[in-house]
Amino acid sequence: MDKGSLVVITGMTGAGRSTAAKELEDLGYFVVDNLPPGVIEDVVRLVDERDGPQQPVAVVCDIRSGTFFDALRELLAKGMATRIVTLVFLEATDDILVRRQEAARRPHPLQGDGRLLDGLQRERDVIAPLRGDADIVIDTSGLNVHDLKRKVAEAFGTAQSTRLRITVVSFGFKYGIPVDSDLVADMRFLPNPFWLPELRPLTGHDEAVSAYVLGRPEAGEFLDRYVPVVETICQGYSQEIKRFATVAIGCTGGKHRSVAMAEEITRRLVDLGYDAHVSHRDLGKE
Repeated sequence: MDKGSLVVITGMTGAGRSTAAKELEDLGYFVVDNLPPGVIEDVVRLVDERDGPQQPVAVVCDIRSGTFFDALRELLAKGMATRIVTLVFLEATDDILVRRQEAARRPHPLQGDGRLLDGLQRERDVIAPLRGDADIVIDTSGLNVHDLKRKVAEAFGTAQSTRLRITVVSFGFKYGIPVDSDLVADMRFLPNPFWLPELRPLTGHDEAVSAYVLGRPEAGEFLDRYVPVVETICQGYSQEIKRFATVAIGCTGGKHRSVAMAEEITRRLVDLGYDAHVSHRDLGKE
């Protein structure tokens, strides 16, 4: 049986552990934050039983785990039967960590009655041994959020998990614009098949409606101009490590024009090599 992956994220407070964890979650990992090292094996066992060792797991262990760090070093030393364990250590310079903590307006967990710098020094002393054990050390001092996400994706992503996933959603304006839309296009500039008795009971899935909508010169012109715009934006999303994009295509009721156009936009995106899928939110409501 092939071993799965277990990524343990630790390091300094303010160095970007949460950002790294969120990126791993986007890459398909089962992520647990602030997990005491002593129960990591129990969590992995539960995941193995439910999803199998092929499901990658990531856990975040920080200074709040206190003396449990001995349990983490013991785990790293002996390894796991079903997992390849990778320790990621995030660090940054004191001035950067102070700036980030002050911006977040949160005290350091080891600060006590002293200064923030006192808490940082205590933390460095406690977790110093783990830095030497780490498989990957990332200094985030000069990195922004996107830079860190990119480094994590380069280390743990696959060609499939790092692809941008595009969902093209048809909808009816009478039911409201999808709240998760990144882009919204209005198809109400096209003639409405609703007003043709022979097309009214049909939907954009039917060939007659699709031919009526897509056969309009203005529909072809829109598609020829809009799909390259979507492609340009999605290329930028990929560069900024954005994993999901929602393109909303609307008409009055979400039954005819938006359905036909959403299907065609999805087809063109797939032909361009994108991982695109179509969803019809309001189809069947009328």
